[in-house]
This record gives sequence, C-alpha cells and structure tokens, in this order.
Amino acid sequence: GAMAGRPVVSVLSSESGEAVNTAPLPSVFRAPIRPDVVRSVHTAIAKNKRQPYAVARLAGMQTSAESWGTGRAVSRIPRVPGGGTHRSGQGAFGNMCRGGHMFAPNKVWRRWHRRMALNQRRHAVVSALAASAVPALVMARGHRIDDVAEVPCVVDDKVQELAKTRDAVAVLAK
Repeated sequence: GAMAGRPVVSVLSSESGEAVNTAPLPSVFRAPIRPDVVRSVHTAIAKNKRQPYAVARLAGMQTSAESWGTGRAVSRIPRVPGGGTHRSGQGAFGNMCRGGHMFAPNKVWRRWHRRMALNQRRHAVVSALAASAVPALVMARGHRIDDVAEVPCVVDDKVQELAKTRDAVAVLAK
C-alpha cells in the first residue's frame, strides 16, 4: 500500500513503558534539514519581541554654547558660556565632548521587527522537527537521551488524560 516505504516508530504504553504497537513515522520527520533556513527565520522572528528604545531628543544639546572662533589658541568646538563654574568654557554639543550628544543617537523609528514569509516559517518548523528525530543532532545540542529507547519518543493516547505534573513525570520516568 501507500504506507509500505515509511519507517515505523514504536508507540510506548503510558502504564508499563513497554512498546505496545508501531505507527508509521510522519513524513515531516523525513523533511530535509536546513540549518541555514532555521537560523535565518529564528533570528528574524526573535526580533519581533523587541521594544523600541532611544536616547532623549534633547540630550547633550541643552546649553547655549557657541564657538569662541579662531585666534584663542583652543579648538573651535562650541563652548559653554559664563564663568564661576567648572562647566563654563568646556566644550559642548559635539559627540567628542564630555556632556555632548552621542554620535547617531538611537531613534525609535529604527526597524525593530522583521517580516518573514509564511512558507519560510513553515519550512523552518518542518526542518527543526525533522532534526529532532536525528539522535546525533539531539545529543549534539546537549540533551541526555541515552535512556530513551528511540527518538522521536511516541506515547499512547492515554497521556492526554493526565491532569497533574506529578503523574506526567511518573510516566516519563518509565
């Protein structure tokens, strides 16, 4: 039949933890694994959680400084007017001055979010699912799967009835 060439995966009982029967492996687990697609989609989608930030509009520009002009043997940067305080005569405004504005201040209209084509997103999900069925890749990611009989680990439908985490942990321990 149509199911002949599909690899099968054994279904474990949630009571005993033994394999009770087999099911054909869904074809999504055989999809080509594309780390490049997964990475690009993930980095793009991760940007959609960001909140805009910026520096204050007037930061570093709140003095009435003017340049002293040439002929004073000092640089031509604008300087704070007045006397009687350390601040007077100090450079102002420029991004190279202490207390001046920064270079290219952050603006809130930066492009914080990224669009990702729906098919690309689906591609990435399928590819990530397929990678989760390859034991070598799962172990390379640091999961300890030595005690798991096979990957992916399939359990019978009884687990849908569990309501408490304690029971779920007990099932997983089997």
